[in-house]
Amino acid sequence: MSDQTTMPNETIVPLLPCADPERTLAFWRAMGFAVTWEQRRPYLYLAFEWSGFALHYGPAPEGLDPAREDSGGCLVLVDAVAPYHARFTAAMREAHGKVLAKGLPRITRHRPGATRFTVMDPSGNSIIFIRRGEPDPEYGGSKKLTGLAEVIDNARVLREFKLDDRAAFRALNSGLRRHAAGATAVELATALAALIELSVVMDEPERKPEGGARLREIELGAAERDQVTAFVADSSLITPWFSALRDAGSPAAG
Repeated sequence: MSDQTTMPNETIVPLLPCADPERTLAFWRAMGFAVTWEQRRPYLYLAFEWSGFALHYGPAPEGLDPAREDSGGCLVLVDAVAPYHARFTAAMREAHGKVLAKGLPRITRHRPGATRFTVMDPSGNSIIFIRRGEPDPEYGGSKKLTGLAEVIDNARVLREFKLDDRAAFRALNSGLRRHAAGATAVELATALAALIELSVVMDEPERKPEGGARLREIELGAAERDQVTAFVADSSLITPWFSALRDAGSPAAG
């Protein structure tokens, strides 16, 4: 039905619950956002703007627990996500001396080729940056894959789409037990590298040496190393183990 009174030029602005006004103001200012509205009475209302979008905040409902990380959220559709991730991680380093990857606030990883990442604000809201035209994820792993390769793809989906690092860790551990015997060297190395990265993200560094020792024993060529490295967001986490790998076919490997 035609409606001559409306125009297709609407702007939608998310209204998120704010549990801590001071931390919210400090966080988004540090990320480069301008504060366009700051009101405390008769009720809380904060508004931020950066680039082509805005975030607005109102009072948090009674009993809201930011630590549950289910307060609210919004999707930001962009042409390419990597520049946004680079911009925000640079702002975090400048403000905090490091990229905030644990607790609240934080930013999730962005590995090469990934189509989304999430900024978690101090109130437990998820601001998810997604590449336009992102393919639908296959939960459980791509059905085009089998064995450990399917498990690795499932872990990728759990990390990047469900933000569930522990489920990804469990899936990889279980997958290695079930499928290691039939896996390729690249698949084994990729699963172990992912487990090392997850152990750091989950703040369980005691898990790293076991995975690193297993990784060190796998023989890989240069191209295969690049393939493994591409699966993790921070290659420096596996460098101490990865650098000790022997090139397949080299004299050292024989």
